[in-house]
Amino acid sequence: MNDLQCKNAKPRDKAYKISDSHGLYLHVRPTGLRVWRWNFRFDGSEQTMTLGRYPEVSLSDARLERAAYDKIRRSGVDPRQGRQQTKQSHADAEAATFNSVALRWHLQMQDRWSTLHAVNVKAWLERDVFPKIGDTPVSKVTSKILWPILESIQNRSADRAHRLRRHLSAIFEFAMALDLTDHNPAAKLRGALKPKVNGRQPALLTIEDARALLLAAEKEPGHPLTKLASRLLALTAVRSGSLRHAEPHEFELDTEAPIWRIPAAKMKLSKAEKQSEAFDFIVPLAPQAVEVVKLAMELTKGGKYVFPNARFANKPMSENAVSVMYRRLSKFASRHVPHGWRSTFSTIMNDRAQDLERAGDRAIIDLMLAHKPTGTEAAYNRASFMKRRRQIAEEWAELLVGKLPPPASLLEGPRR
Repeated sequence: MNDLQCKNAKPRDKAYKISDSHGLYLHVRPTGLRVWRWNFRFDGSEQTMTLGRYPEVSLSDARLERAAYDKIRRSGVDPRQGRQQTKQSHADAEAATFNSVALRWHLQMQDRWSTLHAVNVKAWLERDVFPKIGDTPVSKVTSKILWPILESIQNRSADRAHRLRRHLSAIFEFAMALDLTDHNPAAKLRGALKPKVNGRQPALLTIEDARALLLAAEKEPGHPLTKLASRLLALTAVRSGSLRHAEPHEFELDTEAPIWRIPAAKMKLSKAEKQSEAFDFIVPLAPQAVEVVKLAMELTKGGKYVFPNARFANKPMSENAVSVMYRRLSKFASRHVPHGWRSTFSTIMNDRAQDLERAGDRAIIDLMLAHKPTGTEAAYNRASFMKRRRQIAEEWAELLVGKLPPPASLLEGPRR
């Protein structure tokens, strides 16, 4: 059979067929309707399937469909049942929104992730992705639809855009495994994103510049909690994620040796280490840091977080809150980021240790930054060098904020 025969098939008084091969034929009815049919044997009996109308289904498409259903038949499954399953699969795919599939994927991945990472990934999806494509069937999402989302994020952070793209790609791989889609649009966008900038993040490296940044940021209109968070981040040099997710019960303030005990689950550790209290990280708090924490707790009395989100009290402060405050300062906009306080502290205090011939301080400063000693499993011995760590923390606090206005002054003045 060829396509010309199909086109020229005219109706007759009685229905007739034009045979192709392997049981496929075009059934021409007196009304002029032309339908593809396929005769096959299954379970010892002759069966017939209708594959669609001509010309909506072309000769080549009809042959492909026949071959596909014949493959199902040879596997021992009734092709008619296989077709129903295919129809159901298509219906399931239409009903499976990106939102629902992403949440199923997230639930499955939770056991492999830390609690904090799982919370962060879900927050990224809820903030940046679900409002845009959450209700779209996962099978209908294309690279063209995803690109504006990723492009918007990379304008803030190329690294964040790359991380989100990887998560999106994993979600579509999950959907493909469930036969909810046959493509992964996120995979195609890897090369479209700007390259990640590796290496240290921008950081001020002199105590004069560090003080000037805090003073400038704290003079600007803004939320008092953001200013307090900025100062505590500078005083402790912890990772910003630990600060944003800090809870009141982690602090022991009214003692001769106040501390902040960061649970292992909130630290940058392996999953096994995150589950062990032995890897809780102890931050000795200078009096200036204690004052900041107490003021923040007074502002958020009874709340889950010491530094809550400005809009949603039950969520942690936005990861961009302090960053935005620094970016508004033209003098420091591209020279320092919140994570940079770790490099600032390390550089200044290591240089100071060298000037004062305190060779042993280098390893202690690394411990204060939660860096693992090479080849050592007991990375975070809670009491290791605690006396000297406290001395360094107090010395750093005096150098950094000793001449700045007291933190109570941050509660005053205009707010943005």
